[in-house]
Amino acid sequence: MIWLAIFPLLSAALLAAGWPNLRTPSRHGFYRYFAFEVLLGLVLLGGPYWFADPLSPRQVLSWVLLAGSAALAANGFAMLRRHGAPTGGIETTQALVEQGAYRWVRHPLYGSLLLAGIGAVLKHVTPWSLGLVLILAGLLMATARVEEGENLERFGHAYRDYMHRTTRFIPFLY
Repeated sequence: MIWLAIFPLLSAALLAAGWPNLRTPSRHGFYRYFAFEVLLGLVLLGGPYWFADPLSPRQVLSWVLLAGSAALAANGFAMLRRHGAPTGGIETTQALVEQGAYRWVRHPLYGSLLLAGIGAVLKHVTPWSLGLVLILAGLLMATARVEEGENLERFGHAYRDYMHRTTRFIPFLY
């Protein structure tokens, strides 16, 4: 029960951090905020089961996906900082990044969130958690589509060419 009691506190922190994004529903940050809320719900919903039966195949697969999520996110952030020439945070890159994970997919950071969501679901599979991960996937898809429009405005033909060379989330597939 403590896990569900933590949700409003962490949700309030997310709301405080994401408030500027909620004021502009036409931007990618709006959808990304809700994706983080759903991911938080997934993590807390399975909270009591995160370390239960640690060597079961489901738990091992969950940890592999969570580790992959962390590695993908670390690479994505590093590439944005190193090659994106940000003027502030990573949201303000001035150069199109095509190195590291960005060589294969356009949205490795959103892909890492999806991997984290699937890893969290595997901790305790329920109809609720399965429904939440589907909502998470939909929100990440919406986030990516809106961000691609923003990137087309920012980087023009270079981004359009990049879109033709790379897939959105899964290399060579989607």
